[in-house]
Amino acid sequence: MQLDSINVVERAHYLTLWSRFGPYDRARLDTLVYRRRVLFEYWAHAACLVPTSAMPWWRRAMLDYRVRHTGWSDWLRSNTRTLRQVREAIAENGPMANADFEGRRPRGAAGWWNWKPVQHALHYLWMSGALTIHSRRHFHKRFDLLERALPEAVAVAPVSAEEFRRWHLERTLHALGAATVGDIAGYMTFPRFGPQGRRPALAAMRASGEISEVTVEGGSIPWLVLTRDVPALTRAAGRPAASAGTTLLSPFDSLLWYRERIARLFGFDYRIQVYTPSAKRLHGYYTLPILHDGHLIGRVDAKTLRAAGRLDIVSVHFEPWFAAGRPAPIAGGVVERDAALAGLADALRSLATFVGARDVTLQQATPNRLRAPLQRALASGETLLGE
Repeated sequence: MQLDSINVVERAHYLTLWSRFGPYDRARLDTLVYRRRVLFEYWAHAACLVPTSAMPWWRRAMLDYRVRHTGWSDWLRSNTRTLRQVREAIAENGPMANADFEGRRPRGAAGWWNWKPVQHALHYLWMSGALTIHSRRHFHKRFDLLERALPEAVAVAPVSAEEFRRWHLERTLHALGAATVGDIAGYMTFPRFGPQGRRPALAAMRASGEISEVTVEGGSIPWLVLTRDVPALTRAAGRPAASAGTTLLSPFDSLLWYRERIARLFGFDYRIQVYTPSAKRLHGYYTLPILHDGHLIGRVDAKTLRAAGRLDIVSVHFEPWFAAGRPAPIAGGVVERDAALAGLADALRSLATFVGARDVTLQQATPNRLRAPLQRALASGETLLGE
C-alpha cells in the first residue's frame, strides 16, 4: 500500500483503504502501523506499508541493498563518519527525524542527490535495514533502530536470495491474478534483481508446476497464473460482472502501478499529472479514477478545502465510450448511465464524509451534458451527508 506526501484530498494510503472499505478511523490504521507494528514502512514499488509477517523476505532485500546498489559507492566512501554518527545518535536518543540533526544543504543544490549528508545517511540506513521508520509527525518520518522497533521480527533469519525471488513472484502473481512477464516486472518494482532479473526463479516455478500458462482471449502473448489460484480465477470468470459498486481510486493505488496493464485491461490511459505544468494537464492536478462495476469510466479532479469543510470537485472527465453510451472498449457491455452517476454521487458523498467535509461542490463535467444529471444525483443525497 503506497505512501505519498501529497495531501490535496487525503494521504494516498488512507485513500487506498477508503476505496475498498469506505469511511473508517485513520487512527486505527496508524495504531496497526506505528504501535502494534502489524505493518511497517519499506520500499516495495515505492515507499509502502508492507506486512511485518513478511520481514524474513524483506530482510533479504535490505541485506542485498548494502552490496547491490553501487550508486551509493562514492558517497559511502566519503561519508563513513556521517553514517556512524547518525546511527549512534539514534541509538542513544531514540527516534529522531531529519530535522533533529544539524547540517545544511549545499548552497545552490537541488534535487534528491543534493540532500544534506544526514538525509542521505538516514535513507541509506533505512533501505539497508539498520533503521526503520518508527513513527510520523505531520507526515515527517522519525527513525529508530530496526532491532529496537521490531525486535521479534528481526530475530527471524532472512531467507535466501533464491527464496526471496520466488516469494516476490508468488506475491506479485497472487495480487495480479493473471499477468504477463511485463506486468510482473511493473508491479513491485523493487528490487530490480540484477541482469537476470526474475527469469531463473520464474523458470524454476514453471518447471515445478507452481506457475501455469493460460490463454487470454484476444491476447497474443503468454499470461501466467499461480496454479493454486486457477480454481478461484475460474469461479471469477463465471461471474456476470468483474465487480459491483462504485469507488474512486487514489492515483497511487496498486491497481494503477503499471499503466500499460491498465490500458490493456480497461482501455484506460492514466497518468499522474501532479508534476506536469498546469497548462499541460489534460484532466487536472490530482485525478482519481472512477471504478464502476469493474469498468474505469472516468476520473475526478478533487480537492479537500479543509477550512471551508468542503470537498471541491474541480472537474469530472468521463471516458468518451461511457458518455456516448457505447460498449466498454475491452470487456464490452454498455454501462447503464444513471446507475453509474448515482454510484459516483454515492462515492463522492462517502469521500466527503471520510475527509471531514460537510458539502460537495461540483464545478465542471466533460462532456458538459452529464454535469446536470450528476448534480441531481449529488443533491438527492445531501440530507444524508449532513446527518
